Amino acid sequence: MDCKVKDMSLAEYGRKEINLAENEMPGLIALREKYSRQQPLKGARITGSLHMTVQTAVLIETLVKLGAEVRWASCNIFSTQDHAAAAMAESGIPVFAWKGETLEEYWWCTLQALSFPQGKGPDLIVDDGGDATLFIHKAVEYSRRKKSDITNNKDLKIIYELIKNSQLNWAEIASNLKGVSEETTTGVHRLYQMQERSELLFPAINVNDSVTKSKFDNLYGCRESLADGIKRGTDIMVAGKIVVICGYGDVGKGCAQSMRGFGARVIITEIDPICALQAAMEGYKVEKLENVLSEGDIFVTATGNRDVIRVEHMQKMKDKAIVCNIGHFDNEIQVDQLYEYSGVKKTNIKPQVDLITFEEGNSIILLSEGRLVNLGNATGHPSFVMSNSFSNQVLAQLELWQNRYEIGVYRLPKIIDEEVARLHLDKLGVKLTELTEEQSEYIGVPKEGPYKPEYYRY
Repeated sequence: MDCKVKDMSLAEYGRKEINLAENEMPGLIALREKYSRQQPLKGARITGSLHMTVQTAVLIETLVKLGAEVRWASCNIFSTQDHAAAAMAESGIPVFAWKGETLEEYWWCTLQALSFPQGKGPDLIVDDGGDATLFIHKAVEYSRRKKSDITNNKDLKIIYELIKNSQLNWAEIASNLKGVSEETTTGVHRLYQMQERSELLFPAINVNDSVTKSKFDNLYGCRESLADGIKRGTDIMVAGKIVVICGYGDVGKGCAQSMRGFGARVIITEIDPICALQAAMEGYKVEKLENVLSEGDIFVTATGNRDVIRVEHMQKMKDKAIVCNIGHFDNEIQVDQLYEYSGVKKTNIKPQVDLITFEEGNSIILLSEGRLVNLGNATGHPSFVMSNSFSNQVLAQLELWQNRYEIGVYRLPKIIDEEVARLHLDKLGVKLTELTEEQSEYIGVPKEGPYKPEYYRY
């Protein structure tokens, strides 16, 4: 069997949960009903690098029902739900994912997802964080000898070793790729950086900045799943605690609402004056991290940046403060530097919960080793909000497969955003008001939409 998962005996359990999730994912089910007969993705080879969860299984099976040939890996070493991976493997999907991968295993899985039979690569990529995209770009650089394989970066060391032993023609794979659709803020940031440096090798659709993704998944998803991760990991009472949230973008806003809803006193740290003003106008205290280290009971990073919480910060936190991250990568918190710091002792309490004790005797509780707390310590966002995000992914894949794009980073048009939202209204019992002809003419908006200009900020 062309797959590698932890335990195939979990497949039946996984299938039961997938069936339940489908009931909460009306957008994906509607797309199946609309397109499955037409098979618009027939012939498309799709690589997925996205958290292998129950909700992702519904996305995978939607792509398959639309005609695609799919290979899949997770985009995080802790985020795979093993029963979901087993269910996919049992149904014949080549899945390479299990919870608790090493870095070497993680990148090996990514390579397997990119490696189709007969030495072929993907036509399309569904990416989350940009690791599949990164792998191909590094492989092309390596094959052209533009980059040396001498590096101190632990991920790149592994990637270069895998590329060295690979027989695939990476330049050909990159040139044949019709494009990637990117799920998350961090991955989109990478794409724009590559575009600015003229390094991007194939077209990309920025799914993250679709309104029905960023204003729903990032905000409402985090509003529910952050608390889930913290509570499953620690069983802490949030009410009355001081929670410090680093970053007040869409993710940070959802996290702040969540913690306030549980009765926490929330402090925000921000670099952006607009976001800082928004936080202040919502009634949050906005401070520098250095000024609240001794106050916080729980610290959450949600910035997409590196070295936000450093070792010297963690040393000054109150004893048993909880430290976690809900940004895509693990470098928001200086975890590697923490483990290497003189006199530090790491005691595992349970999976993805570690007590880190400093030489002076004080300690912190680190969740998911600084990786995504909502997926490492819990099961991620609820199915309904992921239906929004994944409907955008399916439509982006259709767009890339059916049309030829020049190399660049694109967004889905407003009319598609509105259609994704529309697909989810009946499930919530929402009844839309309709414009009259006179109203439509008066404000210059078509009765069928789009209802807002592209520059409108929701």
